[in-house]
Amino acid sequence: MKEYLMGIDIGTTACKVAVFDSKGKLCASASDQYPVYYPEEGYAEQDPEEWWMAVSNSIKCCMEEAKLKPSEIAGIGIDGQSWSAIAVDKKGEVLTRTPIWMDTRAAEICMELNNEIGKDAITKLCGNPLAATYSTGKVLWYKKYIPDVYKRIDKILQSNSFIAFKLTGVYSQDVSQGYAFHFFDNKNGKWNADMCKTMGLPVNFFPEISPCDKVIGTVNREAAARCGLMEGIPVVAGGLDAAAGALGVGVIHEKETQEFGGTSCGFSICMDSYRYDSRLVLCTHVVPGKWLLQGSSNAGGNVMRWLEMELGEYERLIGADMGKSTLEMYNDLAHKIPVGSDGLVFLPYMNGERSPIWDANAKGVYFGLDYNKTRGHLIRSAMEGVAFAERHSLDVAENAGAVVEEIRATGGSTNSYLWTQMKADILRKTVTVPDVREATAFGAALLAGVGVGMYASYDEALHNKVKIARTHKTNEDDAWRYEKNYKIYRRLYECLKDLMKEAALK
Repeated sequence: MKEYLMGIDIGTTACKVAVFDSKGKLCASASDQYPVYYPEEGYAEQDPEEWWMAVSNSIKCCMEEAKLKPSEIAGIGIDGQSWSAIAVDKKGEVLTRTPIWMDTRAAEICMELNNEIGKDAITKLCGNPLAATYSTGKVLWYKKYIPDVYKRIDKILQSNSFIAFKLTGVYSQDVSQGYAFHFFDNKNGKWNADMCKTMGLPVNFFPEISPCDKVIGTVNREAAARCGLMEGIPVVAGGLDAAAGALGVGVIHEKETQEFGGTSCGFSICMDSYRYDSRLVLCTHVVPGKWLLQGSSNAGGNVMRWLEMELGEYERLIGADMGKSTLEMYNDLAHKIPVGSDGLVFLPYMNGERSPIWDANAKGVYFGLDYNKTRGHLIRSAMEGVAFAERHSLDVAENAGAVVEEIRATGGSTNSYLWTQMKADILRKTVTVPDVREATAFGAALLAGVGVGMYASYDEALHNKVKIARTHKTNEDDAWRYEKNYKIYRRLYECLKDLMKEAALK
């Protein structure tokens, strides 16, 4: 009996593959890593073929762990990181490494387009500002700087649609990832051919848009042999990782909000109607008839990873003997530092910033250093700075009319009770942590479940499947202590942004 669903999640540093039964129980999971390449300042690239290698290996491991027969898999859903621009030729061969969401090389191109077409006209159609991190400028960068690649392009794919293509041989474009392109009519869920032409791109580069739960094809013979699957398993279009994660923790109704704390961080507020703010990100939810208003920072766990790499030699040496990871030991150091880090404030703009400032020139800053500051202060203020970035976007969202009640937190940052409580205090919202393992892959699997008819609706798909593991209520005393640093955080960028721009000039 086919009662199992597979979810595939294409993250920034690794993929995850998970198998769930029809009741939502996690049966097995596996992951595999791949690198991010930084060939020049402002560049951040990945090789999609390395994604595929990691996915195929993880599927094999997952199936072996679950001890399932391939014939028991009812469907496969795929989610992935946003804003890729995977160029493939007529044979489906990848033509170049894809710039990913952190990549800002197209800043000048986007500035020129904003001036030529008009920021307001672009944002009105897509619901999002034209910035370098989105896919639009990346494709135009191919056209301008690597024309030999551009002229061979047959299709441009996103991360999940590339893996769907490798599994099925079918090109697809799900509606939730459409917002990566600024000729996407976000309100009506379709390409705008006139705007595409105005931007100098052929609309046939981009596959037909599909609902996220639509079966776009089935596992072909080559993929089945490589992954240890059975030929003919249905594969749905899938969607954006943040949207799949929102579904995976039950965020499918108005005012429900998901916070994601992975390599980057941010939040997704579910809305029944189309509303946008040019400082934020708006995508179509993977759930039909819904949108997600998002705050998306470039900062998150990558800041902690950078600190660990540069300052964590001692913890790496003794961590193994203590049975702790470096990041766990960093958490302990941060816990010893008072709320507000004794006045040390961190701007987490280590690779520019997305919402709400949209500044590719923004840089990381520690403000308030003195001889009394320790590594623990550096770590805690970095954690606070990431939470301040989320607060900044949340303030913009609420001022724009979005209503946020309870926030459901997901991602690796929830492993830190300290960081999760910090966010509850800084955001001034109750933060709950759902007891859902592999929430993003679970959301992708639920898309497959609806797509193949296992569930009649998303409410049915989620019924009794999401339970709350713990709740973090705002500590008002600590929240007021954070306010002083948050105000300094906001003023610091305003004082430094022109200097950051000047420093970036070559």
